[in-house]
Amino acid sequence: MEIEGAVVGYAYASTWKARSAYRYTVESSVYISHDYLRNGLGSTLYGSLLERLKQEQYCNVIGSIALPNDPSVRVHERLGFTKVGEFSDIGLKFGEKRSVGYWQLRLNE
Repeated sequence: MEIEGAVVGYAYASTWKARSAYRYTVESSVYISHDYLRNGLGSTLYGSLLERLKQEQYCNVIGSIALPNDPSVRVHERLGFTKVGEFSDIGLKFGEKRSVGYWQLRLNE
């Protein structure tokens, strides 16, 4: 996403697992610059990504969130994602251990 020629956010999906059994499931990633948070841009980008994934016949989207991150949780749940699990202290962010939660959205049902 660009505003006045500056990149302020992006969204993409990548392979969830390399095995063929998971070929219709992707993991999503959405980023919005801190200067542009709380303007609905994340939902806009995510919505566009989800529409494209539906068109491409994907069945599931996995959102992984380093916790705590209430704004990201709210965006995912507003878009219909459901929390399906959490791993404790498996990530490292800003020099601190973080738990990572997983949210799932079923597409094309």
